[in-house]
Amino acid sequence: MADQHEDHKTDQRSDSDDVRSRSSVYRSGQEIECWLTDMDGVLVHENQPIPGASELIQRWVDTSKRFLVLTNNSIFTPRDLAARLKSSGLEIPEENIWTSALATAQFLKDQVRGSDSGNRAYTIGEAGLTTALHEAGFILTDQDPDFVVLGETRTYSFEAITMAIRLILGGARFIATNPDATGPSKDGPMPATGAIAALITKATGREPYIVGKPNPMMFRSAMNQIDAHSETTAMIGDRMDTDIIAGMEAGLHTVLVLSGITHKDDIAAYPFRPNQILNSVADLKNQIYGPALEHQN
Repeated sequence: MADQHEDHKTDQRSDSDDVRSRSSVYRSGQEIECWLTDMDGVLVHENQPIPGASELIQRWVDTSKRFLVLTNNSIFTPRDLAARLKSSGLEIPEENIWTSALATAQFLKDQVRGSDSGNRAYTIGEAGLTTALHEAGFILTDQDPDFVVLGETRTYSFEAITMAIRLILGGARFIATNPDATGPSKDGPMPATGAIAALITKATGREPYIVGKPNPMMFRSAMNQIDAHSETTAMIGDRMDTDIIAGMEAGLHTVLVLSGITHKDDIAAYPFRPNQILNSVADLKNQIYGPALEHQN
């Protein structure tokens, strides 16, 4: 057993050495210029920064890399999330945060533009969703809405769910910010958007269009925000079933980190693979190289 343990440590060291030996991440002969990254399990874990996360963000800034932090959480606005991350020790400007609420608002704005669809929406959600829809030009109402938009909230109301069901049966289009069935709380898992969407679907027979991960739409809308191209963009995530598959379907270079929900043994259960597998973002920061650092060297 001791020999096996030593072999495992040797393998980890050799993997890290191999990571450090490469100065930049390349894809199809081109250096990665833009980065998308998940938040929970990649940059933070239970409100604590993951070692190397702050240094990676600083490396992106130092090398003028465009980047966005992606989250399926639709409760908070980017400003709220930036403040929460700052209290965890991570300095990320609000303009570098892209939520499923923002992606949903952008998707609906695109749907309305140039069509005969109206801009009236009934929402179940909190400030992150309502603010995003307001800023996208939507009127929030329960009077003859064009869309019912379901997001995350910590206090789902039976009356609001009943209203959503009746409006969808009356012809409103059913949209959800993300498919997560449960979310974390200090007391354990709690029902989230996906679970409430399933309830509404059962009552109406209508499936929602889900904008957030693993829909590649979430990544494409994020890339549009930073003028990124799939050939030179990478996605970092800790989940094979959302981050990696969506990144792959969006045509991105995919990086799986093992600092979150996925363990190395879990990967074999999936028929696809990420482009890179790293222990954490601490390994990745040594691969980010750019003009600013070249000048220093």
